[in-house]
Amino acid sequence: MKNWRDTLINKRNTIREALTMINQSAHKIGLIVTDNIELLGTVTDGDVRRAMLNNVAMDASILEIMNTRPKVAHRATSKQQIVSLMDNYLLNCIPIVTEDNIVVDVVSFRQLVTKSTRTNAVLLMAGGLGTRLSPLTNNCPKPLLKVGESPLLEIALKNFAEAGFKKFYISTHYMPEKIQQYFGDGKQWGVDITYVHEHSPLGTAGALGLLPKSDIVDDLIIMNGDILTNIDFNKLLEFHHESQADATMCVREYVQQIPYGVIETDGYKITKIKEKPSSQHFVNAGIYVVSPTLVKSVSANTIVDMTTLLENCIAKDGDVAVYPILDYWLDIGRLDDFQQAQIDVKAL
Repeated sequence: MKNWRDTLINKRNTIREALTMINQSAHKIGLIVTDNIELLGTVTDGDVRRAMLNNVAMDASILEIMNTRPKVAHRATSKQQIVSLMDNYLLNCIPIVTEDNIVVDVVSFRQLVTKSTRTNAVLLMAGGLGTRLSPLTNNCPKPLLKVGESPLLEIALKNFAEAGFKKFYISTHYMPEKIQQYFGDGKQWGVDITYVHEHSPLGTAGALGLLPKSDIVDDLIIMNGDILTNIDFNKLLEFHHESQADATMCVREYVQQIPYGVIETDGYKITKIKEKPSSQHFVNAGIYVVSPTLVKSVSANTIVDMTTLLENCIAKDGDVAVYPILDYWLDIGRLDDFQQAQIDVKAL
């Protein structure tokens, strides 16, 4: 049984502090409470994500973004009633409270129902040369480098499979035979794997042109094979569907700090001094959701990058949404990233 007390967040906490607690909680929800555990509201990573997109300061009070009218259940509420309530309002978790609104438990949808299978396919990009990880990649494709006790690509595959995804495509280029030998048809993990091979590099989106177009009938998730993450892929899909977008790009917040005092002037007069200011940006996280129409727009053996594909979509009045990742994420592109992954995977 998951410890529901991990979801409790004091009303005096900031958004940043609350996010840390949500990510550490197995339920992935925060219950904003008084010192007496009276429920004031709830907050999810989705609430934090929307706050970030609306430029709300992460050091602001959690009270500013919490849901003040959350759905709750009581001890006498039946399992069937709770499932119906969660299904009607698309809730992953629901707090159980007393008549005085004191929290006594939290139950998740997964605890109450059997895990469903996703019909969406997943494309794992595993064709990179991994040059920056040489000499580790001299005789081993980067996706097969072990992080902890498992190859990086296997960790990604297992995470998707655990979330209910069964249909996989793996794009290959560098040492394809080693990747196919390791993963085979995927039955060892209870999934189905089809390989698409790039005889010459086609860019970060070129593999889409090699997919069997008639099989892509649902939105497709694409992920670079050198990423270590515990992102909730079901939440990503739900966000994509709610956005009604043609594509969704996952992004990561990147803070750039200037190590000096910045001086603003008006002529020869100083008007303001900013001590070591920082600027925040969203950077591409290498995970996408794309519509079947967008997949089918890429012709076979066409060299195209994902950013170009999305820019062309926007130019044609298409909608491309952005999904800030609040979960753990690491792009393993360099040796120091690989070493960091060895440390982080133990906690994951």
